Amino acid sequence: MSGHSKWATIKHKKAANDKARGKLFAKVLRQVEVAAREGGGDPDTNPTLRTMFQKARDASIPIDTIERAVKRGTGELEGVTYEQITYEGYAPGAVAVMVEVLTDNRNRTGAEVRNIFSKNGGSTSEPGAVAWQFDRKGQVVVPRSVDEEELMLTALDAGAEDIVDDGDSWRVTTAATDLHAVRTALDEAGIPVDSSDLVMVPQATIALDTAEAARKVLRLIDALDDHDDVQAVHANFDIPDTILETVEAG
Repeated sequence: MSGHSKWATIKHKKAANDKARGKLFAKVLRQVEVAAREGGGDPDTNPTLRTMFQKARDASIPIDTIERAVKRGTGELEGVTYEQITYEGYAPGAVAVMVEVLTDNRNRTGAEVRNIFSKNGGSTSEPGAVAWQFDRKGQVVVPRSVDEEELMLTALDAGAEDIVDDGDSWRVTTAATDLHAVRTALDEAGIPVDSSDLVMVPQATIALDTAEAARKVLRLIDALDDHDDVQAVHANFDIPDTILETVEAG
């Protein structure tokens, strides 16, 4: 899934501007809130909250802002109640797509997500039609400057399943339940981490071997990503480096 991962890295770098950061902050804090509501406000006993708390810290969200989100989730502070929903569908080229949302209005968000699929050449599908093609995994992104041998020794010893060179970074994959242990081991070893999160990893990928095909899929992915209620978009496309460079160039 190198092409997909590289596209995600490119998007991450482009998100450095203030407007994009503000949108990222809002989405991550919503995830913190929901994790606290569903599993309690103590990260030591709530693994999901622990992961989301760390994700918020990786995004440079101030600690007091994160703690207020936790309190909204536990009911100590007044807040909106969000519902978790996953929409499934297909992008152009039969690319499978999973869209994770947190919303306070299921009907509004559902209609808007379906509209985004339709306007961008895709279609939504019934629950379960796409999900079987993905596995829930932990993923840690580490700067490429980190020594490969040191990273392998530390990550694999802590339970990592795989380490992949994504060009500008290392992508460490773990079982979902091992994400915290691997992240902690990297932190304790002094290995810098760009991000760590739970993701849906496709069991197989579809190659987008023309710039036109890649643009069609990425147009849908970007439109979904841009929706305020959408927390994550997962898809099973792969874009060869040469095609990705063409798309990036314009």
